[in-house]
Amino acid sequence: MNEPVFVTINCLNMFYGKKPFEIGRVVRLIKEPDNEYDKEAIGVYLPFIDKIGYIANSAKTVYAGTFSAGRAYDLFDDYAYAKIMFVTHSCAIGLLLAKEDVEQEAEAEETADEPKKPADSKSSKGKKSGKNPVGFKA
Repeated sequence: MNEPVFVTINCLNMFYGKKPFEIGRVVRLIKEPDNEYDKEAIGVYLPFIDKIGYIANSAKTVYAGTFSAGRAYDLFDDYAYAKIMFVTHSCAIGLLLAKEDVEQEAEAEETADEPKKPADSKSSKGKKSGKNPVGFKA
């Protein structure tokens, strides 16, 4: 993605309202191809809360200058991330992030938090922790 892509997140009134949406918070976007109402549905998730909204996919709900779920659908595989940039009375605007960037940053933070081991102890270098990135569930 060369140009920044913004998406409108709506359905706040169907879930938890505006509470989970803080400026700067990273949310996970997950495609829902089996959604009975919209085959291009993209759910918006937070760890420990689960679904908190959907990417808007109607001309009536997509804010000007943002992508609908249909336009954003082909920009990523199964999931991606978005950073909350604005919160309005009825929706939030998120900046689409590359999942590789978010997951690499989370992995770097996790590694920085690990205590240093003595030089003679066996290292588990190269092994993945098995944790989901940034606390999100797949």
